[in-house]
Amino acid sequence: MTKTQKRVLKFSIMFALVFAVCPTVSAMHIMEGYLPPAFCIAWGIVCIPFLVKGFYSIKKIFTENQKTITILAMAGAYIFVISALKIPSVTGSCSHMTGTGLGAILFGPCTVSILGIIVLIFQAILLAHGGLTTLGANTFSMAIAGPFVSFGVYALCKKCRVNKNVGVFLAAMLGDLFTYCVTSIQLALTYQNEGGSIVSSAAEFFGVFVPTQLPLAVVEGLLTVLIMMALENYAKPELKAIGFEKSV
Repeated sequence: MTKTQKRVLKFSIMFALVFAVCPTVSAMHIMEGYLPPAFCIAWGIVCIPFLVKGFYSIKKIFTENQKTITILAMAGAYIFVISALKIPSVTGSCSHMTGTGLGAILFGPCTVSILGIIVLIFQAILLAHGGLTTLGANTFSMAIAGPFVSFGVYALCKKCRVNKNVGVFLAAMLGDLFTYCVTSIQLALTYQNEGGSIVSSAAEFFGVFVPTQLPLAVVEGLLTVLIMMALENYAKPELKAIGFEKSV
């Protein structure tokens, strides 16, 4: 990154730290009007540093190696399609696969934040899936928190010399589940049970998500492995260009 880009990134982080102070929180494909305005603003501010870093990452991809643009676009399309298949789970939200693990493994979590927010905007406008006022909250849970876990899990599996396909599966599955862990905590912070603690409320929210989300997470893990295998067979030059190694 250039000095100017580093300054912009540092400023965005400082801006988020200063203005993202909020007494309670909530989120993840949350419908329009479900969050108080203060929470919507706070979550949007928290996302800014990740989006700034993601913007510079994508800009670098476009300028340095245009061969990888096709895979980047495919990762975005995969997120859009797979996260649009929703199953009602709890009032104000829903269960669905996220699709962000694939992009996080290939390009890193910050790049996926840009893909994710673009997907969420289109889904909110075209499918009424999520909302524009809750865009920041939904972006943080699905396009930031989940991808960071997927990226970390895959890197850890690679370091421990775990079978590549197993690493991809675990990264996609756990990233999906972590998204809903974050969602549960966020909902609990805002909508606590009467007389209950945040922890008990979060556990109750997650308990509602688990019956539908756990099998969906497993399916997403398997789908991600299949897509990665297909890429290795038909897009080896592109994978090599982004530094993805075939073996772990």
